Amino acid sequence: MPKKRRKSKRKTNKFNLFVLIAVISIGAYFAYIHFISPSRRIIQFEHLPALPEGFNAYGIDISHHQGAIDWDVFFASNDSIIEFVYCKVSEGENFADRQWKKHRQRLIDEKMPHGGYHFFLPSVDAQKQANNFLKHYTAEQSDLPPALDVEVEGASNEVLITSMLIWLKEVERVTGKRPIIYTSYNFYSEKFKDKLDEYVFWVANYSTRSDRFTDDRIIHWQFSEKGQIPGITGYVDLNYSKIDF
Repeated sequence: MPKKRRKSKRKTNKFNLFVLIAVISIGAYFAYIHFISPSRRIIQFEHLPALPEGFNAYGIDISHHQGAIDWDVFFASNDSIIEFVYCKVSEGENFADRQWKKHRQRLIDEKMPHGGYHFFLPSVDAQKQANNFLKHYTAEQSDLPPALDVEVEGASNEVLITSMLIWLKEVERVTGKRPIIYTSYNFYSEKFKDKLDEYVFWVANYSTRSDRFTDDRIIHWQFSEKGQIPGITGYVDLNYSKIDF
């Protein structure tokens, strides 16, 4: 009888250890999903997270990857929650986004604050890229500033910045609007933070760390790439803005 009691006790201890490990594992998983890696979460329109301190508006950015957007559904459902939109206009030397003109006209008709952006390819002549953007984009008085999307490494940081400045200055000269720079948090902190003092930034970082965005030069924060918005098939990028629209 004593031996059987010791065996039963060992089984109980093993079971308790198993339960403890399972609880810790499940807790760690949910902490990862909800706190460490929010980019893995699908964020539905009706469950947008609260605006972080210092931010005043929600926005989206779109391109041909979203396909044909049902703007009737979007505006019928929006109720002024999404307050600004950025649309892809061009990329590199020759590419033009096939949805740009449709998006542009509807947003103008609805008086929705919006702007256009260009995806920058450091290996391509920057003047030709500026020409490509300006071929398809004509500034309106009410437009948000054009945006230069910089996500690709250059031959060096110095070469990248020099090339960016060619695009930025040419677009400002023609449109009369100083562009903003879209980039990742790593690019901003490692390449641009101590450079490009004349420009403000739109930074992508899929975390909950709002302390990274207290810098006054960051005006928009892209906080998720997995938003679900009525009228848009699939996922869409979600943004906070410090601008009060």
